[in-house]
Amino acid sequence: QVQLMQSGGGSVQAGESLTLSCIASGYTYNYNCMAWFRQAPGKERELVARIFTQGGATYYTGSVQGRFTISLDNAQNTFLQMNSLKPEDTALYSCAAGPHMITGTCRYAYWGQGTQVTVSS
Repeated sequence: QVQLMQSGGGSVQAGESLTLSCIASGYTYNYNCMAWFRQAPGKERELVARIFTQGGATYYTGSVQGRFTISLDNAQNTFLQMNSLKPEDTALYSCAAGPHMITGTCRYAYWGQGTQVTVSS
């Protein structure tokens, strides 16, 4: 099994920065997709950023492109650097990991506990 433990988050003013961390333990060879999702009140969960553990290719949703950076270290831990935060970034952020399927999609089987990010104007 894989366990994902998140840290970071909190309350900031618009324009400030935060870094979220997702520390992996267990059978970390079980996945090659790592991602950050967020869910704001009354909205559906949204994929924010994704990185492949092999090759490091990344994906960002349009609203965060140029402001957020997803990264990975050698221990398969993932980080989300969030700059120039906006009130609309306010949400519960969760990291996730899973295998890259032959269909080309990622199946996120493992999830962190979630951490709140609140951005005030």
